Amino acid sequence: MMRSMPFAAAAGMLCALLAALTAAAGTVNIVAKATTGAPAGDVVVVFDPLDATPPPSHPTAVVDQVNKTYVPHVSVVRTGTTISFPNSDRIHHQVYSFSAAKQFQLDLYAGSTNSHVLFDKPGLVVLGCNIHDRMLAFVVVVDTPYFTKTAATGSARLELPPGHYSLRSWHPDLTAAAPVQRITVGDGALDLPVVLDLSGSPDNLATWH
Repeated sequence: MMRSMPFAAAAGMLCALLAALTAAAGTVNIVAKATTGAPAGDVVVVFDPLDATPPPSHPTAVVDQVNKTYVPHVSVVRTGTTISFPNSDRIHHQVYSFSAAKQFQLDLYAGSTNSHVLFDKPGLVVLGCNIHDRMLAFVVVVDTPYFTKTAATGSARLELPPGHYSLRSWHPDLTAAAPVQRITVGDGALDLPVVLDLSGSPDNLATWH
């Protein structure tokens, strides 16, 4: 007859398993700066795994409209993400994109909307408003769940499975496409500096690759 494992022993094994899973992730600390030395916020940093294909997922995201401004100004999402576009202003907006990665146009509306847009292709999507020309936002769609965006301080942190990755970075003010780097993540902490020339302009966007 099989005897059940004592609770204390089972709990101990569970704690050990959780500790092992935690140790199997590496912490990447990103510090992004402009070539001037100033902290670089809104930098998209993407890690494409070279060792394995991550499982699919179908997340959601929100891009709001506040004081005639898209919030957030820069988003990064995984391919297959559905984004909703509520309007928190008391005036009408009309969201659209003519980008190759996603072309769409929402009807003129104010307040919340039931419109949800599926971003089903990787690439850079530029958002505009047919009513307010100065409204501009960017959605970077990527085929990986391993990505982040830096805060205004230029910092970001991400937990990654150990392995080899291709690192890509992007910002609306890049003068030219940033070179792709290959990095190795272990089971410890990795400090990763990212330095970009941000003297460009959203009027002349650097290529996302």
